[in-house]
Amino acid sequence: MKKNVLFIVNPVSGTTGKGNITHDIESLIDKGAFDYAIVQTEYAGHAAELASGAAAKGVDIVVAVGGDGTVNEVARSIVHTPTALGVIPCGSGNGLARHLQIPLETRKAMHIINQATIHCLDYGTINGRPFFCTCGVGFDAFISTKFATAKKRGFLTYIENTLREGLRYKPETYTIEDDEGTFKNEAFLIACANASQYGNNAYIAPNASMKDGLMDVTVMEPFNAIEAPQIAIQLFNRTIDHNSHIKTFRTKKVIITRQTEGAAHCDGEPMTTGKTIEVEIVKKSFNVVVNPEAHTHKEGMRQIFADYFTGLATIQQELKLNSDNLKALNKSFIDKLKKL
Repeated sequence: MKKNVLFIVNPVSGTTGKGNITHDIESLIDKGAFDYAIVQTEYAGHAAELASGAAAKGVDIVVAVGGDGTVNEVARSIVHTPTALGVIPCGSGNGLARHLQIPLETRKAMHIINQATIHCLDYGTINGRPFFCTCGVGFDAFISTKFATAKKRGFLTYIENTLREGLRYKPETYTIEDDEGTFKNEAFLIACANASQYGNNAYIAPNASMKDGLMDVTVMEPFNAIEAPQIAIQLFNRTIDHNSHIKTFRTKKVIITRQTEGAAHCDGEPMTTGKTIEVEIVKKSFNVVVNPEAHTHKEGMRQIFADYFTGLATIQQELKLNSDNLKALNKSFIDKLKKL
């Protein structure tokens, strides 16, 4: 019997145009295995409406074609249902897709959809709001707010905001409580990770799993500007947990308390919370179409290189558009380092 698949396409997500994605889907879908429909979103929240309606009708797979925002909208709408999430990544970060080793190239991502290997995975909640990769407070939440209001999106915009704000951001003191007890810690950021990375292969919790019923909590303590480049390198080469400014632990639930209400983020989307933030993992409660070869080292390395080369064109384009801004930002950064 054929499976029913709905493709939900966000036509405006990501940093570059997606071309004729509808044509690509129609030419690559296994028509012998699937009955399918393709719908484009028309307004904010439309993806959630479409996904909820599909789940209510018993559609087997809903494929989010877009960035992290589209993926999260769809995923939140189908948790605790038999309907599975599929992903064709077209965004700037692609956190969940990268964690699951879903290729960024449409043709290869469609190959994963056609295989239709479905696993039941964990998701998390921050004050009751679902997340799938990471949530947190501190600097990454602050940057998420800046990034959301930026006129331009993409990896370089994120880096630009990070460099500009990083040297003047003031860490906060948090009270952190889990099943093992309570402790206070001054922190630059606290990340609660269901998956290993933010997106863009920035691994804030390199060993996080979406199948263990636990989150990896990363507490990044204050550091000076001289140490910042090393932390950045370790974030991208999956060794951030080896840094002396990093504390990590695993838990099912954590309560974070701060002195005032403020910014938080939920899968990179900014939100405001009160003084108390409750984060919890919901074990094996949403179905996902996964890459059946994702756990092999060889395939993992292939994916890393494929992602790298797929992203080069976008990064080169952004460099051309932002070269003057980045040069000025870099000069400012170096000048500040010289004054230390």
